[in-house]
Amino acid sequence: MAKQMYSIKTLLYGLGLLLLVVGFWSFTSKPGKIQVSQEKPEENRFTKTILAEKLDEPMEFIILETGKIMFVERKGNLKMYNPETRQVKTIASIPVNTKYTSKEGRVTEGEDGLLGIVQDPNFTQNHWIYLYYSLPGSEAKNILTRYELRGEELVMDSKKVLLEIPTQREQCCHTGGGMVFDAKGNLYLSTGDNTSPRATGFDPIDERPERGPWDAQKSSGNTNDLRGKIIRIHPEADGSYTIPEGNLFPKGTAKTRPEIYTMGHRNPWRLSIDSKTGYIYWGEVGPDASQDSLHRGPRGHDEFNQARKAGNFGWPHFIGDNKAYIDFDFATNTSKAPFDPAKPENNSPNNTGLTQLPPVQKAFIWYPYGASSEFPMLGSGGRSATGGPVFRKADFVGAKRPFPDYYEGKWFIVDFMRGWIMVVTMDEQGNYQSMERFMPNEKFSSAIDMKFGPDGDLYILEYGSAWFQGNDNARIVRIDYNAGNRKPIVQASLDKKAGSLPLKIQLSSKGTKDYDRDALTYKWEITSNKKAFKTFAEPNPTVTFDKPGVYMATLTVTDTKGETNSQTLEIKAGNEPPVVNLTITKGNKTFFFPNQNIGYTVTVSDKEDGSLSNSKITPAQVSMSIDYTPEGFDQVEIAMGHRSADESAGLATGQKLMDASDCKSCHTVDKKSVGPSFKQIALKYKNEASSTDYLAKKIISGGAGVWGEVAMSAHPQLSVADATEMAKYILSLSEEKQVAKKLPLKGNYVTAIPAGESDKGNYLLRAAYTDKGTSNVPGITTEKVILLRNPAVQPETADTAKGTQLNTTPTKSFQLIGSGSYVGFRKVDLTDVKAIEFLAVASSRNEAAGGMVEVRLGSPTGKLLGQTPVIEVTDPIRAMQNAQASAATTAKPNTPTPASTAPPAGGGISAMMRRLAKNLQAPIPATTGIHDVYFVFTNDKARKDQVIMQVVEIRFANNTDTNSASAPAVK
Repeated sequence: MAKQMYSIKTLLYGLGLLLLVVGFWSFTSKPGKIQVSQEKPEENRFTKTILAEKLDEPMEFIILETGKIMFVERKGNLKMYNPETRQVKTIASIPVNTKYTSKEGRVTEGEDGLLGIVQDPNFTQNHWIYLYYSLPGSEAKNILTRYELRGEELVMDSKKVLLEIPTQREQCCHTGGGMVFDAKGNLYLSTGDNTSPRATGFDPIDERPERGPWDAQKSSGNTNDLRGKIIRIHPEADGSYTIPEGNLFPKGTAKTRPEIYTMGHRNPWRLSIDSKTGYIYWGEVGPDASQDSLHRGPRGHDEFNQARKAGNFGWPHFIGDNKAYIDFDFATNTSKAPFDPAKPENNSPNNTGLTQLPPVQKAFIWYPYGASSEFPMLGSGGRSATGGPVFRKADFVGAKRPFPDYYEGKWFIVDFMRGWIMVVTMDEQGNYQSMERFMPNEKFSSAIDMKFGPDGDLYILEYGSAWFQGNDNARIVRIDYNAGNRKPIVQASLDKKAGSLPLKIQLSSKGTKDYDRDALTYKWEITSNKKAFKTFAEPNPTVTFDKPGVYMATLTVTDTKGETNSQTLEIKAGNEPPVVNLTITKGNKTFFFPNQNIGYTVTVSDKEDGSLSNSKITPAQVSMSIDYTPEGFDQVEIAMGHRSADESAGLATGQKLMDASDCKSCHTVDKKSVGPSFKQIALKYKNEASSTDYLAKKIISGGAGVWGEVAMSAHPQLSVADATEMAKYILSLSEEKQVAKKLPLKGNYVTAIPAGESDKGNYLLRAAYTDKGTSNVPGITTEKVILLRNPAVQPETADTAKGTQLNTTPTKSFQLIGSGSYVGFRKVDLTDVKAIEFLAVASSRNEAAGGMVEVRLGSPTGKLLGQTPVIEVTDPIRAMQNAQASAATTAKPNTPTPASTAPPAGGGISAMMRRLAKNLQAPIPATTGIHDVYFVFTNDKARKDQVIMQVVEIRFANNTDTNSASAPAVK
């Protein structure tokens, strides 16, 4: 009996297991296919380690089998990071072009330079690396080159030029530059459209004479041009190349280039290849328009793309999922018909290729500035799709710590501006299925390249915060996965990073933790010039510096199993940072109002240098700029203005020192005297990496023999810091500089919206000063930035909210639900604000109740400042139909062909919806100062779950519009 019961139990147990397995398959598999579910790893099993930082515009990198990392910097440096020494070394400096010169002679910094690097598939045998860069000189072209790398030396005379791509250097931007090899030894190279985005945020197709730099049909849409393409060639041993089978145009096809694999790109970034499927992936940076246009076409979208074979991706005639632009005549300012993705044509006079183009392939993933209805995980805001690798575990056989099976076949993508990494899941055919955030608690600082290394770790190259300069947060980062004991998470901080002597610093390990809850030991090591200074075995020590210099403070944390992690911080002792204050003296401190006068003033003081007030610091040494930044503004353009002002201010110090010295008794700026002119010296040394240090030493020590028999006087009284500033000034004379966009340090400014710009932008005020430093401590830059926001704000950007819901399909809809729902904005200046306006709709389609909006201070129940009239419920669809019928009966001949009045894809606010919304106005009494402002939506008759209204936009107005529905101001 016992055996029988045991047998029954065993049978039932086995049957239960079978049912469990079958049930598991049925819930986790597609019909007809068995899949093994992999558990998503916890985020804390991934560790982010900073390998090197303070890089100067890093662009792309490769990882050698030795673990060494080679990367290129835009200004021409090829550098190597050694994981054993943890040091970065410059391997070579490649002369490159980084400038654009307009027909009017205006010189600006561009995106050109040293752009890409990739190693040969047989690198361990032939030691070849490929570099893509902008060749300096009068002939404008980018070149693909091959060099031999011997150990840590780039053999310059081994250079082979495989490919030359002519460009225009009148107007910035878009250069591409990513490279990758496939399993067959084919090299893929991405190139940008080499077209200015500044004249329009839509498709740049200006066909007027002399407007080629503003017409991407000359490049991306041109079958006979290599710009705006992904090129595929097979490099040969002699430095030539052959054309693989399967490119877009067979070799010999008239008016085409056989090197083209895909065309129709604006600015493709960071190519990667799926080693299993051979599909190629990349990010594509799109145009800047933030709203759809009836006469131009869709707003801008960025894209993440997949190419399974050669094809046309549509730019500049299409964007996203084949959203068609309208053929626009810039000469007559009229619209024609939308372009046809099935039969696209390029009729531009700048086109040297075929008129009939291949049919267009839509993007794989696409998203605008606003929230995306198709891909809501991507968020909203500034955008710059960068790309990333597809993970295949088979690529890492024998690796120390490959990523888990959960990520098999998934594509890691990163956005340069939004700071996230997403993981895209695809089916076995490569079709999109879903995406999720990778390490959602981490933000990456403008990641510009990302790939897996031979050890299985994910490496990320971060460009950093500011354009066209080195950044403290420009760095190489490694993400490693730990399936077992986890490394401690280290957080190291300082109460201050620099100061005069004696300098007392509080070191802190606050935030350090261990997910395995191990006991931790702490070790702080302070070094100067790689020599030990002090060591502490406690979490939060205090250290005092009495000698000047640059010190490194490294916190190393060890758990009970011997796992360690560390973080290093820099301390500058002996130089107090400058104090820069930028103050709005007249006008609103939160918002700008169009065509209003604002007053501002800048003060600067420095413990070592003096101050503006005692004239030890001159206004010329201080950078002050004000820029209008349109919604979706091109950061490059703003950065160029700031950078030129910084350069002018920085060089003013050297010029001031030069004017006060005896150097001008022997030298003039542009004519030979007793000695050579400063311009002659600048031209002689401008391409030498160590020229600044060399000239600074020469100024101090003097010498003879370089320029003739006349000896140069020594200046031993000069500090190294002062001599360096003088050398920088001399070298700046090697080329004509553009006039710096620098403003006086006190004055008034009219906040006008520049002609042709979107009225949705902001104003950015910035003041900066770099002190002279000392012989032991480099100069320190302090800046003060004030952002004056657009007075029209989006309700979903509120700092706090209750009873709200944001929908993005089919159009964006921000709903206030239930009486008493609210949105609140913190620290708002109400100076000169006379009314708050709400662009709103109460739609019968979602059973909205309608109601009014109260303006309150401090809290949702705080002081009542004003209120709107009641918005009545309407039927927007019927109103839209009436509006369309009215437009059709009143249309005039020869007017531009309107785009579809259907709501735009991607969750935007349609132009029709904006026209149907009512502008409710709440006048408010004169109020000054900074306040927390709450907008409370009320209707006592509404249900708790009933929509009160939809709000499109909230505007802080400095006048009252009699055309708006308004209630009397509260008194």
